[in-house]
Amino acid sequence: MKYLLLAALLLGPAARPARAQTPAPSPIHSRTHSLSGTVRDAAGQPLPGANVFLKTTFDGASTDSLGRFSFGTNHAAGALVLAVRLIGFEPAEVPVVLGGGPVAVPGIVLKASRAQLGDVVVTAGAFEASDAKRGTALTALDVLTTAGALGDITGALNALPGTTRVGEEGKLFVRGGAASETKQYLDGLPVQSPYAGAVPNLPARGRFSPLLFKGLVFSTGGYSAEYGQALSAVVALNSTDLAPETQTGVSLMSVGGGLSHVHRWARTSLAASADYTNLGPYFRLVPQGQAQAYETRGGSVRLVQQVGRYGLLKVYGTFARQTVAALQPDPAPEYAAQGRAVALANTNDYLNATFRAPLRRGWSLNSGLALTRDDNDVRPGALAVRDVEQSAVARLVLTNDSASTWFNLKVGAEGLAQRYRQTYRPDTAAAGAAGALRTGFDEQRVAAFAESELVLSHRLAGRAGARAEYSALLGRANAAPRLALAYRLGPHGQLAAAWGYFYQTPTNDLLRFTHNLGFERAQHLQLSYERSAAGRTLRGEVYQKSYAQLVTYDPANFMAASAYRNGGQGYARGFDAFWRDRTSVPRLDYWVSYGYLATVRQYRADPVPAVPTFAARHALSLVAKYWVPRLHTQFGATAAYNSPRAYFDPNRPGYNQARTPSYQDLSLSASYLTHILGQYTIVNVSASNVLGRANTYGYRYAAAPDASGQYQGVALAPSAPRMLFIGVFISINKKAPGNTEVAPE
Repeated sequence: MKYLLLAALLLGPAARPARAQTPAPSPIHSRTHSLSGTVRDAAGQPLPGANVFLKTTFDGASTDSLGRFSFGTNHAAGALVLAVRLIGFEPAEVPVVLGGGPVAVPGIVLKASRAQLGDVVVTAGAFEASDAKRGTALTALDVLTTAGALGDITGALNALPGTTRVGEEGKLFVRGGAASETKQYLDGLPVQSPYAGAVPNLPARGRFSPLLFKGLVFSTGGYSAEYGQALSAVVALNSTDLAPETQTGVSLMSVGGGLSHVHRWARTSLAASADYTNLGPYFRLVPQGQAQAYETRGGSVRLVQQVGRYGLLKVYGTFARQTVAALQPDPAPEYAAQGRAVALANTNDYLNATFRAPLRRGWSLNSGLALTRDDNDVRPGALAVRDVEQSAVARLVLTNDSASTWFNLKVGAEGLAQRYRQTYRPDTAAAGAAGALRTGFDEQRVAAFAESELVLSHRLAGRAGARAEYSALLGRANAAPRLALAYRLGPHGQLAAAWGYFYQTPTNDLLRFTHNLGFERAQHLQLSYERSAAGRTLRGEVYQKSYAQLVTYDPANFMAASAYRNGGQGYARGFDAFWRDRTSVPRLDYWVSYGYLATVRQYRADPVPAVPTFAARHALSLVAKYWVPRLHTQFGATAAYNSPRAYFDPNRPGYNQARTPSYQDLSLSASYLTHILGQYTIVNVSASNVLGRANTYGYRYAAAPDASGQYQGVALAPSAPRMLFIGVFISINKKAPGNTEVAPE
C-alpha cells in the first residue's frame, strides 16, 4: 500500500544532461562502430527522451518513444563507458567494448532518483528547454512529507517560490494571478474542477490524492504550447502506471478512515478505494469560530492494462459527496452576534481514460478522454444557489522522437464540450417558481498545437511552438506563439529564457450573463539561472507578465450584459529564488524559497488599477525534514511568511489602500515507522500553525454606513488557530516487510 510514502524522505529530480549535451552524430553507416539498446524504468515501461552518450566523446542520441536508441561513433576500438541520463532517475553507466562489430547493449533500467528538487518550479525547463519531460519534478513523497500541507497537493506547492498563501481559499495563486489562472492537467487532460467544494473563507482542498501520481511538474510561466487555458501557471499531474504488487491498505485517522486494495496481474493492475471523512467529532473537541460541520465520502476505481508490447491503457474514475456548514462573519446587525449561516452540498463525478502506444516510423500516440460532472448546492442564509457544470474533453497527441537527432516533433488537438447552468432563488421558492433566476451557457472549444525541441549546438537548446484555439461561445479564435531557450554554462549550471502568449476564456460566473466577450490574454517573459551540484541546488528567476483584455464589470449592475467588457489590464513582475541542500548535514533535507512580487491590475469589479487582494509582495518558506534512525521517525517543519495583503476599506480614500497583518505559520510533523501484527505501519502526527498566530485574511464591511457615517467591518480569520491531524496507515500483504531502520525509498 503506497501509504508507506508518508514516511519517506523527499525524492526530487536529478538534473540531467539533455539531448543537447552532444552534437548529433552523422548517420550510423558513416561510423566505424554502432551501438543500440533500450532504456526502461523499474516497472518495465520504456523511457523516451533519455540522453545516452559515450563518455569522453561527443557521440550519443536520445531514446525514442519506445525507449530505444541507436547511434554510431568513429572512436577508436576499446573499452568505453556508456552513460544514461534522465530527469527524475539516477544516472546509469554501462561499460561497452568497441571493435567487435555492432554493440547491442542489454536492457538498461533506470532507478527513480533521490536527488535535488531541481525542477520543482519549471520555468524555461531543463536543458532541453522543456517543461513537460517525463522526469519527476515533485513526487507524492514531497506532498505527504511537507509539514503544513496536510497531504494536499496545493498545500505542498504553496511552499515553493512564485506562490502566495491565500488561506481563506486554499488554492494556487501564482505570480499575481488569480486561482482561476492556474490550470491542472491529469495525464495531459485538463481538469475542469480540480478543487473540492468550499464556502467563502474556508479553504478548499484538491480532489486528488497525491498517492495517485508518480510525479508532477509545476510550471509558473512560459510553459509548453501543449497546455492552454491558463494565464499564469500549469500543474501537470502524471499518474502511476502498473502497480508494482498486490496489497491492501488501511488508514485510521482522527478525522475519518479509508480502505484500499490493489491487485496486480502480469499485464494488469486494478485498484479500488473508499474513504470517509467527518470533522464533526474533531470540531467538538477543538471549537471552531466558523466551521460547523464537514463530511465527505467517496471512492475510486483505477484500471491499468498493458496493450501489446508497449501500449498502456489507464482508466480512472472517482466520485465524492461532500457537505459543509459554517457561520460566516458579517457586520450586518442581524448577523453580528453569531454570523451568517452558509451551507454547501457538493457532488462530483470524474472519469479519465488515456491510451498511449507506439506507431510506425518513430511516431507514438497519446490520446485521452475526461468526463466531469460537478454539482454545487449553496445555501447562503435564506437564499439558494445551485451550479451544475458538465464537461467532456478529448485529446490526441502524436510525437516523433526519431524525426532527427537535431529535433523532435509533437502535434496535437483538443476538444471541449461544456454545459453550465446556475439557478438562483429564495430558499422558500419551489424549483419552478417564477422568482428563480436561471443563467448559463453551452460551450464548444477546439484547440491545436505544434511544438519541437531543437538541438542548436553543444551548449544551446530550444523549444519552439504555437497553440491556436477557437471558442464557439465567444465566436473568436486566438493564436499563441511560444519560445524557450536554454544555454549550458558548464557541467552544473545553465541559463534559460522563455517567452510566449497565453489565452483563457472568461470564467463561468462571468459568462453566465453575457457571451459578448473575448479571450483574456497574458504575455510571459522570464530569465532564469540554475546551478546543481553535490546535492545542492540554487535557482533564481526574474519575470515580467503583462495582462490585457481582462474582463471588468460594473458591480452595481452586474446582471446586465452591457456591464461587461474586456477593458482590464495589468502587470506582474518579480523575482523568485530557491535553494535546496541535502548533503551539508547528514539525514537533513531542507529548502528555502523566496518570491518578490510587484503587481497591479484592473480586473472584474475593480474601478481603477490596484494591487489585487490575493497578492503579497514578499513570500518566504523554509521546509526541513530530518530522519532519526534510532527513533525510526522522520521529523518535518515548515515556516511560512507572507507580507501584508491589500484590501478595500470604504472608510478611507482610495481603493485597495489598506493592508492586512502579515501571514505567519509554523507547522510541524512526525512520521513513525513500525510494524503492527507484522504489517508495515506508519503513524503520522502533524499540526499547522503550532504557535497559534491569529492570521487575518482581510475584512468584510457593511453595505451601508451606520449613524456615524462609518462602515462597520469584521475580520476574516481561520475557523480555528491550528489544525491537528493523527493518522495510522497500515500496508497489508506487502512482499517486503519494510525496514524501519532507514527511511524507505
